[in-house]
Amino acid sequence: MSDKIPVTVLTGYLGAGKTTLLNRILSEEHGYKFAVIVNEFGEIGIDNDLVVGADEEVFEMNNGCICCTVRGDLIRIIEGLMKRKGKFDAIIVETTGLADPAPVAQTFFVDQEVQDTARLDAVVTVADAKWLSARLKDAPEAKNQIAFADVIILNKQDLVTPEELREVEARIRAINPYATLHKTTKCQVPLDAVLGKNAFDLDRILEIEPAFLETDDHDHHDHGHDHHGHDHGLKHFHDEEMQSVAIQIDGDVDPNRFMPWINLIAQREGPKILRSKGILAFKDEPKRFVFQGVHMILDGDLQRDWREDEKRGCKLVFIGRELNEADLRSGFLACAVNQPQS
Repeated sequence: MSDKIPVTVLTGYLGAGKTTLLNRILSEEHGYKFAVIVNEFGEIGIDNDLVVGADEEVFEMNNGCICCTVRGDLIRIIEGLMKRKGKFDAIIVETTGLADPAPVAQTFFVDQEVQDTARLDAVVTVADAKWLSARLKDAPEAKNQIAFADVIILNKQDLVTPEELREVEARIRAINPYATLHKTTKCQVPLDAVLGKNAFDLDRILEIEPAFLETDDHDHHDHGHDHHGHDHGLKHFHDEEMQSVAIQIDGDVDPNRFMPWINLIAQREGPKILRSKGILAFKDEPKRFVFQGVHMILDGDLQRDWREDEKRGCKLVFIGRELNEADLRSGFLACAVNQPQS
């Protein structure tokens, strides 16, 4: 795969349970060694019995994890951590409860030294089942955090009724149908669901739940929506502000068409696109091209070979505001190899 250190950006609204999750990472015997970058030690309340050694900004924990605080520039801290390479398997960066995760995620695309050694692997958002619906109404950053996520931990489910839980899940899905969702109490999620194979495996970057693709597969968006006038399942919530667009092509795309197109989209629509990601089959290329973007910054490379049991094809996802779906769709479809060129 890649010898770059995978990085998880951990975000979530104040009180959602992020600290609980971080405390588990820093204290449980989970067999992984994480470097955890936090905003404030005070918030986490590190148990001194668990600290083995501390030098200036870095604390070593007795479960093998190391913890440091963002007092200055994130890039400087990551470059410092990389000098300890070999001491940890992955990096977790916690963002403050009010923060937009985009600038933190962008760090892993823009600084060359960081990009050579680390890769943004997944954005994990901890959401509060009881208060999320209210936050989505009054706090735009709560909505950004949901839209941005690859993995969502819907925490404190013990505090709501099954109906309320279904409703909040539907609201999440209206904003972001593509994240992996875990419903938890006290963030009791297996850590490898957040930090191990699930989030770190690019094969699962587009683990799209079939129900959410149903409408995309059958209608061709000529009429705007299906003839019943409504979608089924959780789709009765439609988020007016946040949209997601998924486009698939069976077969290959021509990189000489796709690369200029995706760069143009990033430049022109970047401010409106929170996340973009895709797995693509390039003409005459045995390896899969995997890319992801944050706003206007794109990063992608050839990963592993397409397997015999896989159908070669291309999947692309955009999540953002005021996206022109018809334009994105026609632009991407024009990159297909088996496309009659007009």
